[in-house]
Amino acid sequence: MSNSVAQLLVIMFGGGLGAMARFLLSNKVTDKFGSAFPYGTLSVNVIGSFVMGLLAMILVERLELDPLLKLGVFVGFLGAFTTFSTFSMDTLNLFEQGHNLRAFLNMFISVSLSVLAVWLGVIIGKSIS
Repeated sequence: MSNSVAQLLVIMFGGGLGAMARFLLSNKVTDKFGSAFPYGTLSVNVIGSFVMGLLAMILVERLELDPLLKLGVFVGFLGAFTTFSTFSMDTLNLFEQGHNLRAFLNMFISVSLSVLAVWLGVIIGKSIS
């Protein structure tokens, strides 16, 4: 499937709104609960995952959602709000399809490799003068 200009525009627009929503909510939560624990990030990840599941059932399963709107909401807005929501939905789909081992592997590998990748990025970034 080739990417149309319309697809890219709705993703860009949704992504802009999602990124702003993430920034505002994360900061509001951090202001309220402090920064000793990443409450802001946790909140957007949990809320984004909930909204992904809710909208998947309402907009995709029950309503005929326009494919462009679907891209704008799921890939654009929720993708920018939190990619954790997509990870969560993918993992749930694996569980629902009876692929429990794959689901657990997805959770373990995704989190482990992502933390490792951040650590490696920090190490490499610190070594560059």
